[in-house]
Amino acid sequence: MNHGSKPLLSRRTFLGAAAAGAGLGMTQWTPAFTITPAEAADASPPDFPGSMEVYQQAWSNWSGEIRVSSVWTCSPRTPQDVVTLANWAHAQGWRLRARGAGHGWSPLLEASGAAADVLMVDTTRHLTAVSVAGGSPACVTAQCGATMLSLLTAAEEAGYGLTNVPAAGDVTLGGVLAIGGHGSSVPAEGEELLAGHTYGSVSNLVVSLTAVVWDSAEGAYVLKTFERDDPDIGAFLVNLGRAFLTEATLRVGPNTRLRCRSSFTTSADALFAPPASAGDNSFAALVKRSGRVETIWFPFTAAPWLKVWTVKPTKPLLSRQVDSPFNYTFCDWVSPETSDFASDIVRGNVAVTPAFENLQFGNCSLGSITTATWDIWGWAKNTQLYVRPTTLRVTANGYAILCARGDVQRVVSEFYDYLRTVLADYEKAGQYPMNGPWEVRVTGLDDPADCGVAGAVSPLLSAVRTRPDQPSWDTAVWMDVLSLPGTPQSQRFFREVEQWVLSNYTGDYAGVRAEWSKGWGYSGTAAWSDPTMLADTVPASYREGQEVGGTWDTAREILGRYDPARIYSSPLLDALMP
Repeated sequence: MNHGSKPLLSRRTFLGAAAAGAGLGMTQWTPAFTITPAEAADASPPDFPGSMEVYQQAWSNWSGEIRVSSVWTCSPRTPQDVVTLANWAHAQGWRLRARGAGHGWSPLLEASGAAADVLMVDTTRHLTAVSVAGGSPACVTAQCGATMLSLLTAAEEAGYGLTNVPAAGDVTLGGVLAIGGHGSSVPAEGEELLAGHTYGSVSNLVVSLTAVVWDSAEGAYVLKTFERDDPDIGAFLVNLGRAFLTEATLRVGPNTRLRCRSSFTTSADALFAPPASAGDNSFAALVKRSGRVETIWFPFTAAPWLKVWTVKPTKPLLSRQVDSPFNYTFCDWVSPETSDFASDIVRGNVAVTPAFENLQFGNCSLGSITTATWDIWGWAKNTQLYVRPTTLRVTANGYAILCARGDVQRVVSEFYDYLRTVLADYEKAGQYPMNGPWEVRVTGLDDPADCGVAGAVSPLLSAVRTRPDQPSWDTAVWMDVLSLPGTPQSQRFFREVEQWVLSNYTGDYAGVRAEWSKGWGYSGTAAWSDPTMLADTVPASYREGQEVGGTWDTAREILGRYDPARIYSSPLLDALMP
């Protein structure tokens, strides 16, 4: 293998070639082909509505770990078309899966393999309308196939924005609401929340939503709009794909200008120091000063990629103004040296992992200099969105640690100490189960009052739903561990990490909820397969401390009542919410 100097390849080119040649599990993200019923080897869906086109496609999720080789697909043009499809599926015994960008890891949408009697409903072709209603309060109404980029762009053009949004701009609104998408922000010292904003999930801003649901009086699926003060809306605000939303209206507030500074010189030891020795450059201290922090630490390196956002109405002298998002273009390119290392690792040559981690860190630190993105300033979305479809695809676990703001440093310090220790033990055995970064973000919890609707209901299945029995818990620390798909020993490692997280963050100190879109429920050989996690641990995390009538079981009952035939379910949801 030659790790010498070579010209750069586009990351898209690399992903296609490397996945085919090395089995990296990183095939193209978008559907690979379209086959009409006349061309298909399989029988077409029976008695399919003649007003809509149906075709077969191969599909994979973002990391390439979930693949469906040939699934019948339809792209409805209107919400009423979705109603037609739902009633067709109910009559034929088929299932509908609302498909967005597929930018996730967990198989909430569908499992790998054949998809018998399943119709993928592509929302991204036609169900993409976005409109803004200004005033005080202001709202954005969007169909659920619209991307967050298009929603935020429309809001920005009207003078509005969001405080807490996912970093990937291509994800759809429907997908974000399904999993409780979030960003990284809590109030900085002295900062007051602007009207129309939230430090919680995007779902917490929903004022109303429309879904295709079963109407027992009609004996059919119909469009139904739920207002935020309707008790039943709580199950739809974060629905795991167990419902089909067509449209949502979100509260928005005045747009803000943000400065985002990247640095690579604060040591991980200082950033994640124990609370007793934590200084002014500790994670909690940075959060206190700015409220918006993200760290990306590559093991076997001394310092993380540290991003700190601050609200700045006017451009700082040394900042570079950016007028569009996705400014870290160095994340969209990979050198042949990087691709060689990645191929080696998944083929079993894991000894190159420390060099690979240092190379990734070096690419980021050098890239921020060559692209002049170490200090950028602009409207919120232009610094918040930085993950493209071409960003290197990895597998990831994910957990939200609920705690008091004063315990944030303890949370990150304990995890950092554990991670270093367990990786050192693996290294002594010649094993390297982790070859991506450890990422940390911090948000507030969902406060229904943020949406401005009197009597607003909480998102019942939001990972950042409050715990009434723990009033001091006002913060969520989101932590992800990333690795290349297929890395040797990674599944055992992910299970060990999960079990440690569940045993460490307990009692009055902290609580754990799985991040719906990421990996969790590790059995030691696969994610989302540990029966105890599926049947007990995950549901219990939405029962503990909640009032009667507002638990996991409440959400399960509501979703089941509006879809008794389970046409919106999937194998994972059948196991998780039988």
